[in-house]
Amino acid sequence: MSAASRAAAGHPAALPAAALLAQCEQTARRRSGPGGQHRNKVETGVVLVHRPTGIEGQASERRSRPQNAAAALFRLRVQLALDVRSAAAAPTPGTLWRSRCRGGRITVSAEHEDFPALLAEALDAVKAHAFDVAAAAAALGASGTQLVRLLAQEPRALIAVNAARATLGMHPLRP
Repeated sequence: MSAASRAAAGHPAALPAAALLAQCEQTARRRSGPGGQHRNKVETGVVLVHRPTGIEGQASERRSRPQNAAAALFRLRVQLALDVRSAAAAPTPGTLWRSRCRGGRITVSAEHEDFPALLAEALDAVKAHAFDVAAAAAALGASGTQLVRLLAQEPRALIAVNAARATLGMHPLRP
């Protein structure tokens, strides 16, 4: 998906890295925990705060600041996918979704850079279809099983969908 297409999609998790970072406040920090003198002297930890939403992504487990910045950005994208819902009534599959969903199968790893944008699109569709996963999957051109498997790759997403389904008197989804 091109940067222009992602920006047009409107979800912050789908923005190109430069555009998303422009919306963030970035701070460095020292890592905590064991690791000796190097850990205590060098600020390699990174905290990103998305100014429009206040959502945060952080990483400090690596010794390299650029690696921590990349991990923090990915975690921020996932958190944005979980917390920010699009206002669209019934979203149609985007270009990225169509490129990753073929024959009803969704092909993406939870570690891939496309995962947060796909997760956001899936959660938007599930919400737009009143948490009826079968209807959301049909609208996205995927099978219900594949959509549940995508949600299960980020356990917090499946927990949130199941909590919403429980309030509506629906049975929980199982991965």
